[in-house]
Amino acid sequence: MSSPPEGPRPSMHNVVIDAQPGHANISIDDAEVGNYVVGYQLEHDVASALPMLILHVRSPAGAIFDGLARVAVAVPENPGEAIAQFLRAIDPAQLENAALNREDLGGEQYDLTRSMLDQLADWALGRL
Repeated sequence: MSSPPEGPRPSMHNVVIDAQPGHANISIDDAEVGNYVVGYQLEHDVASALPMLILHVRSPAGAIFDGLARVAVAVPENPGEAIAQFLRAIDPAQLENAALNREDLGGEQYDLTRSMLDQLADWALGRL
């Protein structure tokens, strides 16, 4: 059996979840947070880690946190809406110009389309 990686140990918090269809009472260290939460995920790899609670909050405005945390980004099970939003925000002229100026643009059939798809993937990954 291997030992856990070195580094800061995660802090433990007392979490109580009382979930009913359409409603959940959630307390962290006796502080009720359920009114700010629209969803949650509880993940646990029994062999190697403490459970991780990921809270999906109504609005980040007014949220205060001070301390160390493991951070996870929650992605919807169906990312279609996020993808559609990303694509709708693309300027067609900017995409075409970027695709035409790519070093990997070839002269074969469908190469411009491939270049555009590669450019969109690069932008989605934050590569300019």
